[in-house]
Amino acid sequence: MTGSAQVSQQQREDLQMADVQTTDVVVPPAMENAGSSPRFTSMIVRRIAQAVLLLGLVVVLLVLLTPGLIAHQSPIATGDNILTAPGHAHLFGTDQLGRDVFSRVVYGSRPVLMASLAGVALATVAGVAVGVLGGFAHRMVRALVMRVVDVLLSLPVLLIALILIATVGSGLSSIAIAVGIAFTPGFARVVESSVRKLRSAEYVQAAKVFGSGGVRTSFRHLLPNLATEVVVLISSGVGWAVLTATTLSFLGLGVRLPAADWGSDLAAGATNLSTAWWLSTFPGAAISLTILLANFLGDYVSAVLDPRGGLGLRRGIRSFRTRQKGTRA
Repeated sequence: MTGSAQVSQQQREDLQMADVQTTDVVVPPAMENAGSSPRFTSMIVRRIAQAVLLLGLVVVLLVLLTPGLIAHQSPIATGDNILTAPGHAHLFGTDQLGRDVFSRVVYGSRPVLMASLAGVALATVAGVAVGVLGGFAHRMVRALVMRVVDVLLSLPVLLIALILIATVGSGLSSIAIAVGIAFTPGFARVVESSVRKLRSAEYVQAAKVFGSGGVRTSFRHLLPNLATEVVVLISSGVGWAVLTATTLSFLGLGVRLPAADWGSDLAAGATNLSTAWWLSTFPGAAISLTILLANFLGDYVSAVLDPRGGLGLRRGIRSFRTRQKGTRA
């Protein structure tokens, strides 16, 4: 008994010493910061993304407002250096008429961006109006409006744009109108889905009880609460508008040569792609970078304005993008 008591007492003393040693262990600083490392890395990535986005927007504004500060040569001025490869004298080379490709890329961004932004603005106004009408009007009106929207949604965007341009004629304004009308059904469907959720909200029902009409309720209560969806729609639609506008210009329905335009220059350089790769490569790269910047802007705005993930909004944006991808196939 005495021996077993001494053994158990010795075990208790060993356990106490182990506890003391455990509490006295000093955790290295690297291990202390290990838990915050992913958060720190995420913050760095977010800062880099913000810097890239800001730089891209600054470049776009400079190109739109003062392209002469970036490109010092006229985009339509011809020269003797025909099909010169990219070098010091001509950063992006020259085309078949000796025109500077860099100047044409810089100046060619203006019609594309102007038509795309104008088309998205038109689609926003029309889409919000149709979406509010389809989500808040009487049942019969609602059913009629949304069935028309569903029919238009079943048609590819490019097909709608081609039909409209064939009706009103080619040109920069025709592209803007075609993009606006072709994008309206997608905008209207997203807005209508949000309006259906908002119309059952307590403040909307209270406004009806106090005698507020449909128009007053829409402007006073619905539209302010649709601001987030509208901003995300605009930022997400710019990239697809740029793709649609350049596609129409590539088909010869936009700005006519010799005026600089990404789609027209891309088509003009396709015939000499094997001997002068820079004629189509640089306009194509400008189109791709612009679409990537616009899509990144849309994702960033969606994350900022809807940090919790807003399933309805994100699902609507995702379905809109899926539809645009389907029209390209």
